[in-house]
Parts: sequence; structure tokens; C-alpha cells
Amino acid sequence: MSAFASLIGQEPVIAQLTAAADAAAAAVRGEPGVGMSHAWLFTGPPGSGRSVAARAFAAALQCANGGCGTCHECHTAMSGAHADVEIVQPTGLSYSVAETRQLVARAALAPTRGAWQVTIIEDADRFTEQALNALLKALEEPPPRGVWLLCAPSTEDLLPTIRSRCRMVTLRIPPYDAVARYLEREGIPADTAAFAARAAQGHIGRARRLANDSQAAARRLDVLRVPFQVGQVVDCFKAAARLVDAAKAEAVAVSNALDEEEKDALREAMGDTGQRGVAKPRGMAGAMSDLERRQKSRATRTQRDALDRALVDLAAFYRDVLMVQLGATVDLVNPDLEAGLGQLATASTPEATLRRIESVLAAREAIEANVAPLIAVEAMAIGLHAG
Repeated sequence: MSAFASLIGQEPVIAQLTAAADAAAAAVRGEPGVGMSHAWLFTGPPGSGRSVAARAFAAALQCANGGCGTCHECHTAMSGAHADVEIVQPTGLSYSVAETRQLVARAALAPTRGAWQVTIIEDADRFTEQALNALLKALEEPPPRGVWLLCAPSTEDLLPTIRSRCRMVTLRIPPYDAVARYLEREGIPADTAAFAARAAQGHIGRARRLANDSQAAARRLDVLRVPFQVGQVVDCFKAAARLVDAAKAEAVAVSNALDEEEKDALREAMGDTGQRGVAKPRGMAGAMSDLERRQKSRATRTQRDALDRALVDLAAFYRDVLMVQLGATVDLVNPDLEAGLGQLATASTPEATLRRIESVLAAREAIEANVAPLIAVEAMAIGLHAG
């Protein structure tokens, strides 16, 4: 099975990266090859598989067979355990200058086991401008065997000077039927897979959660009740609070397990036994304080991500309402809620529905611009009420 097998509905991208891996292997052998670059920018909507593509490409670069998907090099590269593949995610809301300089220093090292020193940057749109300037120098003067793989929603999320030094890989949202078939191969029943693929709007990771996690499916339904809960102005504030609290609870559930694992790992690394009367290792308090600060920042980012997913679901719901109002012969994202869609479609006009969609999108933009989530969602709820 190829390393690219998990890249669903992206045949042109697979062809592009396979050719580049072949060119990279030729370069290692000292032969001419066309198509390889030291810097790549993977772009596409959430759920399109940006990081999946980057990991698969990293495996293909390290694999003697161009990404067979079964060897040790492929497995370790895709899981993040390969000595010469660094997979980086922001620990907080953004990458700092200090973090970026550490990445640049590591990327300059010669590979110890594989053919290339690969650095995968997930959520590259979260670099601060100062951090991007620190990264720019590394892209201008790359080491002989260093490769940067940046992942971001769109090219506009990075500075032009960064974009101009990267080869572009553009992914699309995979077709619903392709996602459903992929879930079926994982053992999910066909009807459940089809529902999850459509409800997740082609987002493979989210579709898997909706198919396997009853709590995730329940959270989706809670979000899609909001359009029916904004009949009065006072109801808008209650609905907004419930939406934000649900995102916060989801973030806490995700973060708590990670937080304790990281704290236990730090205590073990520092030699802290936790026994009463035994002095703490030197530097333990400072290291724990720094970890807790990063964990708090990560929790904030996780909450915002959860809230953004809820707003995407809401926008898709109102899109369905609009399609019903216009009598469009297109598939609905939420066919399981057709009765409610028809109720809202009859009770309003297409113009009002468009204004409601704009309210949801404005809330997403406001939260991205660091407006307090509750204030942004309250403004959205009032917009849904007013129509």
C-alpha cells in the first residue's frame, strides 16, 4: 500500500508529489531530476488533507522505494517518529520567533538516517510576521539536504516573500463518495459512512469522528438547533452562551488528557518523584510553569477551533435552507434534518437566509481577529434573529 493511500480524492497532487520524490531520489544518486524543491506550500480547505499529503511526501522522500507505505522509513515518517522528519504544530495561538529560530537551527542539520532532513509545519498560517521573517532566511539559503513542507489554508495566509520561495501543492475537498468509500474500508457501515461524509462536508477526520463517536454526533445536532433557539433577543444570548460553553467543554476534554501526559513526562524527565519531603529538582518549578503557560495557550486555540467547526456547520445548515428556498436540485449537506430545513425555508426569504449566512461568516472572521468568542457569537445570534 502506497504512502499516499490515505490521501483521498487528490490524484493530481499524488502525481505531482510522486514525480518530485522520484526527482529527489535521482538527486541523491547524483543524477539529473526535475520537480524537486527545498520548500513546498500545501494549501487547501480544512479537511482536504494538507498535513496528510505532507507526511506522505516526507515518507516518499525517505523511502528507498518512493513511498511504499509499508517499510520502517514510511511508518516512522508518517507517524512523526523518524529521526529526520520533524512534524511541528503550534503549541499556542501562533508560532513565536524563538520557536521558529529553533526550527531553523534543527532544519540546518544534516540527515542522520534518511536521505533528507524534512521539517513539516502544520498551521503555517499561525506564524507571526516576525516569525515568518526568521523563517525567510532559511528558505533563502537552504541546506543541501533540507526540505521545508508548510501547510496553510491558502497562499494568502503567508507573506509573498515566503510564497515565492515555495512550490505550490493545492488540495481540494475530496468528493463525498470518495470519503464514504474510505470510511467503509475502515469497517464503517455504508449508510453511516455516507451520512458522516456529507455531514462533515468531506472533512475526513471529522467524518471519522461523526461515524465513530456518538458524542461528536450529538454535539453537531446541538449546534444545528441554534437556528430554532433565537426567536427572542434574550434567547440569542442564551444560545450564544451554550454554543461557546460547548466549545469550551470540548476543548477541556481534549486538553486535559494531553496536559496530564505532558506533566507526567516532564516530571519523569526532570527526576521529580513527587514524594513528600523530597526536594524538587533544580529548574522544575520554572519548567512546569512554562509548560502550563503553553498548555493554557493550546487550550484557547483548541476552543477556538472547536467553535469554528460549529460555525462551519451552521453556515452549511443555512446554505441548505437557501437551496430549499430556491428549489435548487443539489444534494443537501444535512439531509437528516430536512424537516427543520423546510420549516425555516417557509418561514423566511432567501434574502434573509443570505444575511444569516453572512452573520455566521462574520463571527468566524471576528474570532480569527481575536474578538472575544462570546461577544462574536452573541453578535451572530442577534443577526440570526433579525435575519
